[in-house]
Amino acid sequence: MDEMIYIAMTGAKQTEYAQAVNSNNLANVSTTGFRADLHAFSSIAIDGPGVDSRVNAVVETSGTDFRSGPIVTTNRELDIAIQGEGFIAVQAPDGGEAYTRAGALNIDAATGLLQTATGQLVIGNGGPVALPPNAKLEIGSDGTISIVPEGQTPDTLSEIDRIKLVNPAHEDIEKRADGLLYMRDGTAAVADASVTVQSGQLEQSNVNVAKTLVNMIELARQYEMQVNVIKTSEENADAAAQLMRLG
Repeated sequence: MDEMIYIAMTGAKQTEYAQAVNSNNLANVSTTGFRADLHAFSSIAIDGPGVDSRVNAVVETSGTDFRSGPIVTTNRELDIAIQGEGFIAVQAPDGGEAYTRAGALNIDAATGLLQTATGQLVIGNGGPVALPPNAKLEIGSDGTISIVPEGQTPDTLSEIDRIKLVNPAHEDIEKRADGLLYMRDGTAAVADASVTVQSGQLEQSNVNVAKTLVNMIELARQYEMQVNVIKTSEENADAAAQLMRLG
């Protein structure tokens, strides 16, 4: 009985965790550039004294889904979408470098710094991108930012900076709690000239809504089944105790 209850209990606990991961994906179905988290169940034997058949059900975070999301046209000059593979380099909360696919950019009115919708500063050739007051702004396919200064004619278009675009191997990066991607070894990725962007477009979340909803139902049923196993074990234990008293 003890082994049955233990396996069901650990399974129910890990199913709750898997449901949390799944629910987080669903909650971010409208988040620009969001990458879905993946999870998988596994059984791990428990070392030490006790019954050899005792195992612990574990949900392992098996990484991030890096498939591209759908692209929508916004015609906004500060919106950019990565074409194919690659990421936009931004400043992490700790001052280091992180990466994202969220290309809804804006300019901080007080500092003139280019930032993402969630406030991360966009990295350029020499650090955060700073833009002077301008009448027009263009972002080229290679990330080059050009502006027409205020009060100038369109033929005075000049290059200001270039957004750092990178394309590290997926196995070399990891997604953290803040939703940003980081190099596993703590270094900064090298700029990749082959990465291109398209202005006036945004990449949406790559969460498959139908699949995520079906997974939510499956996990709920799995949790219910594990709880029922615990209840059945308790009933069996009570029945066995009654038989022993009769004897």
